[in-house]
Amino acid sequence: MAEEKKRIFSGMQPSGLITLGNYLGALNNWTKLQDEYDCLYCIVDMHAITVRQDPAKLRKQAKELLLQYLAVGLDPEKNIIYYQSHVPQHAELGWILNCYTYMGELNRMTQFKDKCAKHADNINGGLYTYPVLMASDILLYQTDLVPVGEDQRQHLEITRDIAGRFNSIYGDTFKMPEVYIGKVGAKIMALQEPTKKMSKSDDNKNNIITLMDDPKEIMNKIKRAMTDSDNEIRFSEDKPGVSNLLGIYCAVTGKTIPEAEREFAGAGYGAFKTAVGEAVVADLEPIQKKVKDLEANKDYLDEIIRSGAEKASRLADRTLTKVHKKIGFPARIR
Repeated sequence: MAEEKKRIFSGMQPSGLITLGNYLGALNNWTKLQDEYDCLYCIVDMHAITVRQDPAKLRKQAKELLLQYLAVGLDPEKNIIYYQSHVPQHAELGWILNCYTYMGELNRMTQFKDKCAKHADNINGGLYTYPVLMASDILLYQTDLVPVGEDQRQHLEITRDIAGRFNSIYGDTFKMPEVYIGKVGAKIMALQEPTKKMSKSDDNKNNIITLMDDPKEIMNKIKRAMTDSDNEIRFSEDKPGVSNLLGIYCAVTGKTIPEAEREFAGAGYGAFKTAVGEAVVADLEPIQKKVKDLEANKDYLDEIIRSGAEKASRLADRTLTKVHKKIGFPARIR
Protein backbone atom coordinates (compact mmCIF):
# COMPACT_ATOMS: atom_id res chain seq x y z
CA MET A 1 0.00 0.00 0.00
CA ALA A 2 1.44 3.36 -1.02
CA GLU A 3 2.31 5.67 1.84
CA GLU A 4 0.02 8.69 2.06
CA LYS A 5 1.76 11.87 0.96
CA LYS A 6 2.24 14.65 3.48
CA ARG A 7 0.28 17.81 2.76
CA ILE A 8 1.87 21.21 2.14
CA PHE A 9 0.00 24.52 2.13
CA SER A 10 1.41 27.81 0.92
CA GLY A 11 0.22 30.99 -0.75
CA MET A 12 1.10 34.47 -1.93
CA GLN A 13 -0.77 37.74 -1.80
CA PRO A 14 -1.83 39.27 -5.14
CA SER A 15 -0.38 42.61 -4.08
CA GLY A 16 2.00 43.20 -6.95
CA LEU A 17 3.81 41.25 -9.65
CA ILE A 18 6.01 38.32 -8.62
CA THR A 19 9.63 39.37 -8.42
CA LEU A 20 12.74 37.45 -9.38
CA GLY A 21 13.25 37.08 -5.62
CA ASN A 22 9.81 35.43 -5.13
CA TYR A 23 10.49 33.14 -8.07
CA LEU A 24 14.01 32.02 -7.20
CA GLY A 25 13.44 32.00 -3.44
CA ALA A 26 10.02 30.28 -3.27
CA LEU A 27 8.06 29.49 -6.43
CA ASN A 28 10.88 27.66 -8.13
CA ASN A 29 11.10 25.34 -5.12
CA TRP A 30 7.30 24.81 -5.04
CA THR A 31 7.50 23.12 -8.45
CA LYS A 32 9.95 20.58 -6.99
CA LEU A 33 7.54 19.60 -4.21
CA GLN A 34 4.56 18.66 -6.38
CA ASP A 35 5.56 15.03 -7.00
CA GLU A 36 6.61 14.26 -3.44
CA TYR A 37 3.83 16.06 -1.53
CA ASP A 38 0.09 16.73 -1.67
CA CYS A 39 0.22 20.52 -2.25
CA LEU A 40 -2.28 23.36 -2.03
CA TYR A 41 -1.14 26.68 -3.47
CA CYS A 42 -3.49 29.54 -2.69
CA ILE A 43 -3.79 33.10 -3.96
CA VAL A 44 -4.53 34.76 -0.64
CA ASP A 45 -6.71 37.63 -1.85
CA MET A 46 -8.63 37.78 1.47
CA HIS A 47 -5.40 38.64 3.26
CA ALA A 48 -4.67 41.34 0.69
CA ILE A 49 -7.64 43.51 1.73
CA THR A 50 -6.21 44.27 5.19
CA VAL A 51 -4.63 47.10 3.18
CA ARG A 52 -6.89 49.24 0.95
CA GLN A 53 -6.94 47.87 -2.59
CA ASP A 54 -8.23 49.19 -5.88
CA PRO A 55 -10.89 46.54 -6.80
CA ALA A 56 -10.08 46.34 -10.53
CA LYS A 57 -6.35 46.22 -9.80
CA LEU A 58 -6.79 43.49 -7.16
CA ARG A 59 -8.78 41.32 -9.59
CA LYS A 60 -6.14 41.87 -12.29
CA GLN A 61 -3.26 41.07 -9.93
CA ALA A 62 -5.00 37.93 -8.64
CA LYS A 63 -5.34 36.66 -12.20
CA GLU A 64 -1.73 37.58 -13.02
CA LEU A 65 -0.55 35.66 -9.97
CA LEU A 66 -2.58 32.61 -11.02
CA LEU A 67 -1.09 32.78 -14.53
CA GLN A 68 2.42 33.03 -13.11
CA TYR A 69 1.85 30.11 -10.72
CA LEU A 70 0.97 28.00 -13.77
CA ALA A 71 3.68 29.43 -16.02
CA VAL A 72 6.54 28.61 -13.65
CA GLY A 73 5.44 24.96 -13.68
CA LEU A 74 2.81 24.38 -10.97
CA ASP A 75 0.65 21.62 -12.44
CA PRO A 76 -3.11 21.94 -11.69
CA GLU A 77 -3.40 18.15 -12.05
CA LYS A 78 -0.85 17.58 -9.28
CA ASN A 79 -1.64 20.56 -7.02
CA ILE A 80 -4.77 22.33 -5.83
CA ILE A 81 -4.43 25.91 -7.07
CA TYR A 82 -7.20 28.30 -6.11
CA TYR A 83 -8.32 31.76 -4.99
CA GLN A 84 -8.79 32.02 -1.22
CA SER A 85 -11.96 34.11 -1.67
CA HIS A 86 -13.56 31.25 -3.65
CA VAL A 87 -13.45 29.00 -0.58
CA PRO A 88 -15.55 30.75 2.12
CA GLN A 89 -14.64 28.05 4.64
CA HIS A 90 -11.41 30.01 5.24
CA ALA A 91 -13.38 32.90 6.68
CA GLU A 92 -15.81 30.65 8.58
CA LEU A 93 -13.06 28.73 10.34
CA GLY A 94 -11.23 32.02 10.85
CA TRP A 95 -14.19 33.38 12.85
CA ILE A 96 -14.40 30.22 14.97
CA LEU A 97 -10.67 30.29 15.70
CA ASN A 98 -10.90 33.98 16.67
CA CYS A 99 -12.88 32.73 19.66
CA TYR A 100 -9.98 30.49 20.68
CA THR A 101 -7.23 33.09 20.27
CA TYR A 102 -6.15 35.39 23.09
CA MET A 103 -5.63 39.14 22.75
CA GLY A 104 -2.18 38.80 24.32
CA GLU A 105 -1.13 36.46 21.53
CA LEU A 106 -2.28 38.89 18.85
CA ASN A 107 -0.65 41.82 20.65
CA ARG A 108 2.72 40.10 20.36
CA MET A 109 2.60 39.74 16.57
CA THR A 110 5.42 41.84 15.13
CA GLN A 111 3.91 42.08 11.62
CA PHE A 112 0.84 43.86 13.06
CA LYS A 113 3.12 46.49 14.57
CA ASP A 114 5.07 46.84 11.32
CA LYS A 115 1.91 47.22 9.21
CA CYS A 116 0.42 49.74 11.64
CA ALA A 117 3.51 51.88 11.19
CA LYS A 118 3.17 51.68 7.38
CA HIS A 119 -0.64 52.11 7.24
CA ALA A 120 -1.37 54.41 10.17
CA ASP A 121 -4.51 55.73 8.43
CA ASN A 122 -6.07 52.24 8.19
CA ILE A 123 -5.40 50.22 11.36
CA ASN A 124 -8.35 47.85 11.01
CA GLY A 125 -9.59 44.72 12.77
CA GLY A 126 -8.57 42.51 9.84
CA LEU A 127 -4.98 43.67 10.18
CA TYR A 128 -5.11 42.70 13.86
CA THR A 129 -6.70 39.26 13.39
CA TYR A 130 -4.77 38.46 10.19
CA PRO A 131 -2.76 35.70 11.98
CA VAL A 132 -6.01 33.88 12.86
CA LEU A 133 -7.09 33.79 9.21
CA MET A 134 -3.63 32.50 8.36
CA ALA A 135 -4.06 29.79 11.04
CA SER A 136 -7.41 28.94 9.42
CA ASP A 137 -5.75 28.66 5.98
CA ILE A 138 -3.33 26.08 7.34
CA LEU A 139 -5.55 24.11 9.75
CA LEU A 140 -8.50 23.91 7.35
CA TYR A 141 -6.62 21.37 5.20
CA GLN A 142 -5.01 19.31 7.98
CA THR A 143 -1.66 20.60 6.73
CA ASP A 144 1.48 18.70 7.71
CA LEU A 145 4.10 21.15 6.49
CA VAL A 146 4.26 24.88 5.78
CA PRO A 147 7.20 26.45 3.89
CA VAL A 148 7.82 29.69 5.78
CA GLY A 149 10.54 32.31 5.83
CA GLU A 150 11.81 33.79 9.08
CA ASP A 151 9.31 36.67 8.79
CA GLN A 152 6.41 34.16 8.87
CA ARG A 153 7.69 31.79 11.56
CA GLN A 154 5.77 33.66 14.27
CA HIS A 155 2.53 33.03 12.34
CA LEU A 156 3.14 29.29 12.35
CA GLU A 157 3.85 29.40 16.09
CA ILE A 158 0.50 31.07 16.85
CA THR A 159 -1.21 28.57 14.48
CA ARG A 160 0.21 25.72 16.54
CA ASP A 161 -0.85 27.45 19.78
CA ILE A 162 -4.44 27.83 18.53
CA ALA A 163 -4.57 24.24 17.24
CA GLY A 164 -3.15 22.88 20.48
CA ARG A 165 -5.67 24.83 22.57
CA PHE A 166 -8.61 23.66 20.45
CA ASN A 167 -7.40 20.05 20.53
CA SER A 168 -6.94 20.13 24.32
CA ILE A 169 -10.55 21.33 24.78
CA TYR A 170 -12.32 19.14 22.21
CA GLY A 171 -9.96 16.27 21.49
CA ASP A 172 -7.98 15.56 18.36
CA THR A 173 -9.30 17.89 15.65
CA PHE A 174 -6.42 19.61 13.88
CA LYS A 175 -3.05 18.30 12.73
CA MET A 176 -0.15 20.21 14.27
CA PRO A 177 1.65 21.75 11.29
CA GLU A 178 5.42 21.80 11.15
CA VAL A 179 7.82 24.15 9.38
CA TYR A 180 8.87 22.74 6.02
CA ILE A 181 12.64 22.90 5.79
CA GLY A 182 13.66 22.05 2.27
CA LYS A 183 16.37 23.18 -0.06
CA VAL A 184 16.94 26.85 0.59
CA GLY A 185 16.03 28.97 -2.41
CA ALA A 186 18.29 31.76 -3.58
CA LYS A 187 18.06 34.84 -1.38
CA ILE A 188 17.79 37.69 -3.88
CA MET A 189 18.47 41.20 -2.65
CA ALA A 190 17.29 44.59 -3.92
CA LEU A 191 19.34 45.76 -6.92
CA GLN A 192 19.90 49.32 -5.68
CA GLU A 193 20.04 48.42 -1.96
CA PRO A 194 21.68 44.99 -1.84
CA THR A 195 21.61 44.76 1.96
CA LYS A 196 17.80 44.31 1.95
CA LYS A 197 15.67 41.60 0.34
CA MET A 198 14.03 42.17 -3.03
CA SER A 199 10.35 42.85 -2.27
CA LYS A 200 7.34 43.27 -4.55
CA SER A 201 6.08 46.04 -2.25
CA ASP A 202 9.24 48.13 -2.86
CA ASP A 203 8.38 51.63 -4.08
CA ASN A 204 11.66 51.84 -6.00
CA LYS A 205 10.99 49.78 -9.14
CA ASN A 206 14.72 49.80 -9.99
CA ASN A 207 15.23 47.59 -6.93
CA ILE A 208 13.20 44.73 -8.37
CA ILE A 209 12.88 42.59 -11.47
CA THR A 210 9.43 41.13 -12.03
CA LEU A 211 8.73 37.95 -13.97
CA MET A 212 6.96 39.99 -16.65
CA ASP A 213 9.56 42.75 -17.16
CA ASP A 214 10.53 42.96 -20.82
CA PRO A 215 14.15 42.08 -21.80
CA LYS A 216 15.22 45.70 -22.30
CA GLU A 217 13.88 46.66 -18.88
CA ILE A 218 15.67 43.71 -17.23
CA MET A 219 18.98 44.62 -18.89
CA ASN A 220 18.66 48.27 -17.86
CA LYS A 221 17.84 47.43 -14.23
CA ILE A 222 20.79 45.05 -13.94
CA LYS A 223 23.16 47.51 -15.62
CA ARG A 224 22.08 50.12 -13.05
CA ALA A 225 22.44 47.68 -10.11
CA MET A 226 24.73 48.81 -7.31
CA THR A 227 28.20 47.28 -7.24
CA ASP A 228 31.36 48.95 -5.85
CA SER A 229 34.53 50.63 -7.04
CA ASP A 230 37.18 47.88 -7.01
CA ASN A 231 35.94 46.13 -10.21
CA GLU A 232 36.68 42.64 -8.81
CA ILE A 233 34.00 39.97 -9.31
CA ARG A 234 33.98 37.81 -6.20
CA PHE A 235 31.42 36.70 -3.62
CA SER A 236 32.09 38.46 -0.33
CA GLU A 237 30.21 40.08 2.56
CA ASP A 238 31.97 43.36 1.86
CA LYS A 239 30.71 43.30 -1.75
CA PRO A 240 26.90 42.94 -1.33
CA GLY A 241 26.00 44.26 -4.78
CA VAL A 242 28.41 42.03 -6.71
CA SER A 243 27.54 39.06 -4.48
CA ASN A 244 23.83 39.58 -5.20
CA LEU A 245 24.43 39.60 -8.97
CA LEU A 246 26.58 36.47 -8.68
CA GLY A 247 23.77 34.83 -6.69
CA ILE A 248 21.22 35.75 -9.36
CA TYR A 249 23.49 34.49 -12.15
CA CYS A 250 24.05 31.14 -10.41
CA ALA A 251 20.36 30.72 -9.56
CA VAL A 252 19.26 31.10 -13.20
CA THR A 253 22.14 29.18 -14.81
CA GLY A 254 22.60 26.37 -12.27
CA LYS A 255 26.31 27.21 -11.89
CA THR A 256 28.08 27.36 -8.54
CA ILE A 257 29.55 30.56 -7.09
CA PRO A 258 33.18 29.34 -7.57
CA GLU A 259 32.38 28.46 -11.21
CA ALA A 260 30.93 31.93 -11.79
CA GLU A 261 33.87 33.63 -10.09
CA ARG A 262 36.27 31.74 -12.39
CA GLU A 263 34.15 32.57 -15.44
CA PHE A 264 34.30 36.30 -14.73
CA ALA A 265 37.88 36.49 -13.41
CA GLY A 266 39.47 39.54 -15.00
CA ALA A 267 36.20 40.74 -16.56
CA GLY A 268 34.91 44.24 -15.91
CA TYR A 269 31.57 45.04 -14.28
CA GLY A 270 30.08 46.03 -17.64
CA ALA A 271 30.62 42.61 -19.21
CA PHE A 272 29.59 40.88 -15.97
CA LYS A 273 26.28 42.78 -15.74
CA THR A 274 25.53 42.12 -19.41
CA ALA A 275 26.04 38.37 -18.86
CA VAL A 276 23.80 38.40 -15.75
CA GLY A 277 21.09 40.33 -17.60
CA GLU A 278 21.18 37.97 -20.60
CA ALA A 279 20.96 34.92 -18.31
CA VAL A 280 17.92 36.35 -16.49
CA VAL A 281 16.21 37.24 -19.79
CA ALA A 282 16.81 33.71 -21.11
CA ASP A 283 15.43 32.14 -17.90
CA LEU A 284 12.27 34.27 -17.85
CA GLU A 285 11.50 34.12 -21.59
CA PRO A 286 9.66 30.73 -21.51
CA ILE A 287 7.68 31.81 -18.43
CA GLN A 288 6.55 35.02 -20.15
CA LYS A 289 5.57 33.07 -23.27
CA LYS A 290 3.57 30.58 -21.19
CA VAL A 291 1.71 33.43 -19.43
CA LYS A 292 0.67 34.87 -22.81
CA ASP A 293 -0.43 31.42 -24.05
CA LEU A 294 -2.50 30.80 -20.91
CA GLU A 295 -4.06 34.25 -21.07
CA ALA A 296 -5.37 33.46 -24.54
CA ASN A 297 -6.94 30.18 -23.35
CA LYS A 298 -9.83 31.50 -21.23
CA ASP A 299 -11.80 28.23 -21.09
CA TYR A 300 -8.80 26.29 -19.78
CA LEU A 301 -8.09 28.97 -17.16
CA ASP A 302 -11.73 29.11 -16.05
CA GLU A 303 -11.73 25.33 -15.61
CA ILE A 304 -8.61 25.53 -13.40
CA ILE A 305 -10.27 28.24 -11.28
CA ARG A 306 -13.52 26.27 -10.93
CA SER A 307 -11.84 22.93 -10.31
CA GLY A 308 -9.32 24.33 -7.81
CA ALA A 309 -12.05 25.94 -5.69
CA GLU A 310 -14.12 22.74 -5.85
CA LYS A 311 -11.26 20.48 -4.72
CA ALA A 312 -10.22 22.88 -1.94
CA SER A 313 -13.84 23.21 -0.74
CA ARG A 314 -14.25 19.42 -0.50
CA LEU A 315 -11.18 19.14 1.72
CA ALA A 316 -12.18 22.21 3.76
CA ASP A 317 -15.68 20.81 4.40
CA ARG A 318 -14.25 17.70 6.04
CA THR A 319 -12.46 19.78 8.66
CA LEU A 320 -15.25 22.31 9.11
CA THR A 321 -17.91 19.61 9.62
CA LYS A 322 -15.74 18.08 12.33
CA VAL A 323 -15.21 21.49 13.98
CA HIS A 324 -18.95 22.32 13.91
CA LYS A 325 -19.76 19.05 15.64
CA LYS A 326 -17.05 19.52 18.28
CA ILE A 327 -18.17 23.03 19.28
CA GLY A 328 -21.90 22.23 19.24
CA PHE A 329 -23.28 23.83 16.07
CA PRO A 330 -26.45 22.12 14.76
CA ALA A 331 -25.83 19.68 11.91
CA ARG A 332 -26.51 21.10 8.44
CA ILE A 333 -29.31 19.43 6.48
CA ARG A 334 -27.95 18.84 2.98
